[in-house]
Formats: sequence, structure tokens, C-alpha cells
Amino acid sequence: MSSLEKSGTFTLGDRTVKRLGYGAMQLAGKGVFGPPKDRAEAVAVLREAIESGVDHIDTSDFYGPHVTNQIIREALHPYRDDLVIVTKIGATRGADASWNPAFSKEALTQAIHDNLKNLGLDVIEVVNLRAMFDVHGPAEGSLEEPLSVLADLQRQGLVKHVGLSNVTPKQVADGRKITEIVCVQNQYNLAHRDDDAFIEQLAAEGTAYVPFFPLGGFSPLQSSTLSDVAARLDATPLQVALAWLLQRSPNILLIPGTSSRAHLRENLAVADLALPADAIRDLDAIAAAKAA
Repeated sequence: MSSLEKSGTFTLGDRTVKRLGYGAMQLAGKGVFGPPKDRAEAVAVLREAIESGVDHIDTSDFYGPHVTNQIIREALHPYRDDLVIVTKIGATRGADASWNPAFSKEALTQAIHDNLKNLGLDVIEVVNLRAMFDVHGPAEGSLEEPLSVLADLQRQGLVKHVGLSNVTPKQVADGRKITEIVCVQNQYNLAHRDDDAFIEQLAAEGTAYVPFFPLGGFSPLQSSTLSDVAARLDATPLQVALAWLLQRSPNILLIPGTSSRAHLRENLAVADLALPADAIRDLDAIAAAKAA
């Protein structure tokens, strides 16, 4: 068994992937906008990730925009048969680097064709529709119209499977009346645990849950408890935060991102990090203290 296989596997659509994957957001420039500072290193990171056994890459054509997918194509095309590439639609980037909703039929259709072109694919394995009712977190609102557009693109053979991002349990339930929902991608980490019950529900249904900002995103996790646990285990705080997610639920798929090969190796080493019961108890207390 390779080191990465110790993370376990879970079903994503009709494929089985290792639970420790890679998120490509950080391959773009600062603020996920424009080109990276070091394109050669970005290419090297992707190639090393695949050589290390990663078989699940999460991306979007609005990272850059277009930049991240073009780098993925440069680094990895033609793709290995076991590689699952998941992308996201529902937003565009303004010239000022703003994130703007893009839910019209024309915008969603163009987004699918842009992803296909820039990734060099004929069909996308999984496409997540990102709700934009509140850019900071899930908010109720109907996804029927944009999801119906995506389901039509699925019937055309351009998309194999559909997921949802930044959504509520009701939106997932309503979405399943339109098409199968194979994964949910929401913000979730040690300190941000609003989806605890949602994760349990999805696990019971056999649906993958893919936490974004597993390390806190633009505001990295900082906790003396986390640092203390990491010191006890001779690991970094971020490694412990990822290991906690792996042990949190079997349907969680991790997509930590980085633009550095050294950081990539640290992230992938999490597959070998087992947290003892006392460490999990201490880490669970972080969210409890935040809520108090």
C-alpha cells in the first residue's frame, strides 16, 4: 500500500478516488487572479501530485480566470485514465478581480465550453454548480433554473456528473429532483462546523462531501490548541487540521491546495498521520469554544 492509499477511498460519481486529492485554486496569481509568480513551479506541483498518487483534482475556469485550467492542461494532458478532474461553474471574475454570479443559460453554457477547451477534454467528469446567493456562505434560494441548464448539458454528454457548492440541505434535496447530486462542496474545517449534521446525512446517503478552505482559506486557522496538538504529534498545525478532517467522516474528500512542491509533500504526508483519541477531543473543543 502506498502512503497516499492510507487515506482511504470514496465514490465520486461512478469513480472511486483516494480521499486525499489536490485543489488547484492556488495555482493562479494573488487573489486567485492572473498568472502565478512561478508557472514552472505550478506545473511541477501538478506533476508531482500525480506521481505521488493523487487521482482527484479540483479546479475551476474562473480561477485566474482560465489560468489554472490552462496550467493543468500544460502539465498533465493527456491525462491518466484514473485521474478525476472536477470543475466549478456559476461565477465569473470582473476586471477588478471581483467574484460575480453567472447563472444565465448563456453564461453557464459558455462556462462548460471554456472548461472543456482549457482543460482539453471532451466531457467533464464532475461539474459543481456554485450557489452565489451569499458569497460568504450558503443561503437559501432556488437553483432550479441554473441546475436545469446544467442537467441539459449533462444530457448532451458534455458533463457526466453534477455536484453543488456553497449550498444548504434544502437546495441539495430540491436539486435531486432535477438530477443526481454526487457531491457537496462547502466551507468546513476545525473551527467552522456548521455542516456537522449535513455531513452525517450525506454520509448515510453515500454522497461525497468536499470541504473547501479546509485550512481556513484566506484566514488561515490559528489556535493555541491546534498548535499544542501539532507539537505533541511532531506535525504542523495544518497537517493536524487535515488529519482531523480525514478522521471526521468517511465521505469527506480533501482537496488542499498549494503552489509549492514542499508544501504539497507536507499535505500528502497527512495520509500517514493518525490522530489519537485525546488529540481529537482537544481539537473538537476548538469549535465548542468558538460557539460559547
